[in-house]
Amino acid sequence: MQKLLLAVDRLSTRIGQLCAWAIVLLTLMIGWEVFNRYLLSNPHPWVMDASNMLYGALFMMAGAYTLSKNGHVRGDVLYGFFEPRTQALFDLILYILFFIGGVVALVYAGWDFFQTSWAQGERSSIAADGPPIYPFKAIIPIAGALLLLQGIVEIIRCIVCLKEGDWPSRDQDVEEVDVDKLKAMVGQHEAANSATNGAR
Repeated sequence: MQKLLLAVDRLSTRIGQLCAWAIVLLTLMIGWEVFNRYLLSNPHPWVMDASNMLYGALFMMAGAYTLSKNGHVRGDVLYGFFEPRTQALFDLILYILFFIGGVVALVYAGWDFFQTSWAQGERSSIAADGPPIYPFKAIIPIAGALLLLQGIVEIIRCIVCLKEGDWPSRDQDVEEVDVDKLKAMVGQHEAANSATNGAR
């Protein structure tokens, strides 16, 4: 079972890492447009739509990745003080009551939006040569399906934690901060302060 959970984690991670390259593309595109607009006086109206769609795709495709890393913001300040089984119980209830229905609705509505857009050959109306919108709308059900798959894995993790009393391990990825190093530094700083205060 653990191999399956980690395999889905790795899938979410690889897709998230691949989609992160959209930041580079977005930066280059905006930089190119600023150069064209202000130095060559030759703006391209479609760039705004294209950049919005690229950013939207990046944002949506990050959902499953963030969930796989347990990185979504939690609103409950008490959650961190709960025992793992209590955390798992709350998570399981919330996944069943809110997450599953919401994400299934996202996939269903997103598929409908995409089909309609594809059938119409929908394009942006900002400019006469606006970019097609249907590829962007295809991202909605795809991102929703990946998020749903990762959500099912998280539900299984909750059930395992309820049975075993501890959270199953996750596939690790780059941390924004080296948490262990930071903890060690804080511990050393507190020890030094205690020694200084003791000497006084």
